[in-house]
Amino acid sequence: MYRVVICTLAVLSAAAVCCHADRPMQVNVIPRPTAIEVRGDGFELTADTVILVDEQARDVAEYLAQMLKPATGYTLGIRNLSGDPIQHPVIHLRLEADAEALGDEGYRLQATATKIDITANTPAGLFYGCQTLRQLLPTEIDSQEAVEGVAWAVPGVKIEDAPRFVWRGMHLDVCRHFFDKETVKQYLDRMARYKLNTFHWHLTEDQGWRIEIKQYPLLTEVGAWRTGEDGDRYGGFYTQDDIREVVAYAESLFITVVPEIEMPGHSVAALATYPELSCTGGPFEVETKWGVFKDVYCVGNDKTFEFIQNVLTEVVALFPGEYIHVGGDECPKDRWVECPKCQARIKAEGLKDEHELQSYLIKRIDTFLTSSGKKLIGWDEILEGGLAPGAAVMSWRGVKGGIEAAKLKRYAVMSPHSHLYFDFKQSKDPDELGALYKHNPTPLQRVYSYEPLPDELTEDETKYILGAQANVWTEPIETPEQIQYMTLPRMLGLAEVVWSAKDQRDWNNFESRIIGEYARFDRMCLTYRDHRR
Repeated sequence: MYRVVICTLAVLSAAAVCCHADRPMQVNVIPRPTAIEVRGDGFELTADTVILVDEQARDVAEYLAQMLKPATGYTLGIRNLSGDPIQHPVIHLRLEADAEALGDEGYRLQATATKIDITANTPAGLFYGCQTLRQLLPTEIDSQEAVEGVAWAVPGVKIEDAPRFVWRGMHLDVCRHFFDKETVKQYLDRMARYKLNTFHWHLTEDQGWRIEIKQYPLLTEVGAWRTGEDGDRYGGFYTQDDIREVVAYAESLFITVVPEIEMPGHSVAALATYPELSCTGGPFEVETKWGVFKDVYCVGNDKTFEFIQNVLTEVVALFPGEYIHVGGDECPKDRWVECPKCQARIKAEGLKDEHELQSYLIKRIDTFLTSSGKKLIGWDEILEGGLAPGAAVMSWRGVKGGIEAAKLKRYAVMSPHSHLYFDFKQSKDPDELGALYKHNPTPLQRVYSYEPLPDELTEDETKYILGAQANVWTEPIETPEQIQYMTLPRMLGLAEVVWSAKDQRDWNNFESRIIGEYARFDRMCLTYRDHRR
């Protein structure tokens, strides 16, 4: 059971009647800024407002203008800072050398009666300043149609802000259930609102191969589709043009896309297409059930490495980000124990057991990705049998994997299922949407309570924790509305965990601000769970 928001123009118009210029101002920003001071008279956005911008940040100005247009109806002018003086109220977007102390993503925002001044060291910082500006405006700014009778007022504030972590991530599995590129873009939009900057796109799985690979067209002709018990064919995939479009869209929102190509397990969809890459030779069908399956890539077969490297060559060309995720999780070793080729590989390479055989594969792929100018990241099972030299670890089975990686002076992203699996139920209600893990729900307050830096690490070791990420596995999730319900408002709890300083996080304060966001969700016609229910 989940709540669906039905949004109509009539509802929006009725709400607009309640909007008055003299209502009290509230400063309601998520994630909580580093420093915020309310002072003096505020700014009012009008049709005459002009955006002044450095030329190298013009894309941010255009984004801001488009963001403000639907609800206000204003088409704001954009001018270069170097042009003639502007007499109208202005929004300044400025890149300044003295903002370097804010890092690559920090910003300063000051609102007075005559202008809004946003300064940063990079366009990314200006972009995040614009997201804060959006939240400083009245709730109606998130309406999808023009709203009459609203004073578009911003309180007089001075804000200085910068993120705590460099990896602020959300994951989406599009294999168990497939979601089109427009749904993915909307997911990115919601991430950007709350200053999340890394999108982990889970693209291959037992139940479907979702990315076009030119050299192996059968991967999507066959591997992207499964046949259910009712005989219906289900699936879909992204063409390489689709991938480029989504990646470019993410870049416009200052989000890096990290693709995941699973290996050596969770690979039945690929084996259904190319059974010669397995230990048994098949035949196989794309899986229709959830779970962990014994048939995996044969590590004793040189053709397996040829296939994986050819696939990754095309993947690397599509994704400009630093990391490629290779999975590495939940790989049964049963077939390898029985496979003459795998046993011969173990003997030839002087490996101790099948765990070291998996490490052998990961290390070879790590070497290949390094030679391609990329870095490998995998789930914490890649620690078993020895960690590849250049690999980073995503710690999902609790925090132990992240701690082990950091103590090895290797980078890690914290993603424990105990706090950051957003496919888990949010209450003990048996009718609620979501999966159960040991009957332990993950409500918003539990997400907010998570601390990414374990006490077991020294101050020097904590620098290897890049940040944290929430995962959305879609076994129980079939529609875009269900994705919204499972991530909202929990995504906002994560956003504050990875952006705001530890000593600024306070549940009661956060709860007062999150309630205000629910009205914005309604304006955007989003489906969400009110945590108070």
